[in-house]
Amino acid sequence: MKKVVILSLLMVVAFNFSSCKSEKKSDKETESKMEVKKSTAAFSLKQSKNEIKFVAYKTTDKVPVGGQFNTVNIISGGEGNSIKEAINNTEFSIPVSSIFTKDTSRDFKIKKFFFGIMDNTKLLSGKLLLTDDTNGVAEIKMNGVTEKVAFTYTIVGNVFNMTGTMDITKWNAGAALASLNTACLDLHKGADGVSKTWSDVALNITTTF
Repeated sequence: MKKVVILSLLMVVAFNFSSCKSEKKSDKETESKMEVKKSTAAFSLKQSKNEIKFVAYKTTDKVPVGGQFNTVNIISGGEGNSIKEAINNTEFSIPVSSIFTKDTSRDFKIKKFFFGIMDNTKLLSGKLLLTDDTNGVAEIKMNGVTEKVAFTYTIVGNVFNMTGTMDITKWNAGAALASLNTACLDLHKGADGVSKTWSDVALNITTTF
C-alpha cells in the first residue's frame, strides 16, 4: 500500500513538473512572437537622428531664446524607399517634458506656466505632409486645437531639414503666453522696461538618416 501511495505521489510531481516546463516553453514562444521586427526600409525615421529645435523671442527688441525637444515618437509612417517617402504622411508625438533650453529654471517655467495651463498638452502631436519638392505642411495639435504650419525643406545627401514659423495665438494659446510672460516678467524686460513674450516661434527640424 505504501508503495502505491509513493508511486502516485511521484506521478503527480512528475506531471506538475512537465506542466511547468510546458508553460515556460509557451511563455518563451509568446515572447518570441511579440519581438518587434526591425525595419527593412531604406529610410526609417525611427532609426534616424532627429533634432527638433525652436527659437522663441523676448523683449521688444525680439531677443532670441533657443531650445529643443529631446524626444520625438513616430506614431505612424516614417519609412520609405526615399527620404521624401519616409517623411511624407508621418505622424508623430513630442512629450513637452523633453524640452531643453540649457536652463533648468526656464524649462520648468515653460512646462508649468505655458504648456501646463493648456488643455491636454502633455504631448504635441502632428503629421507631416510634403506638397512638392521644397514645401510642406505640418498639422500640429496643441491645446486641443489642430492648425497647419507651412514649412520649406531641403534634402542634401541623407539629411532632411525643414524650417517654418508658428504663431502661438492660432492655437488659442494667448492665455498660456500671458501666463509665461508673467512668470518671466523681469527676465523679459528690455532696455525700455517693457516685458514682452512674442507669439511667433521659429522651427528648425533636422533628420539625418
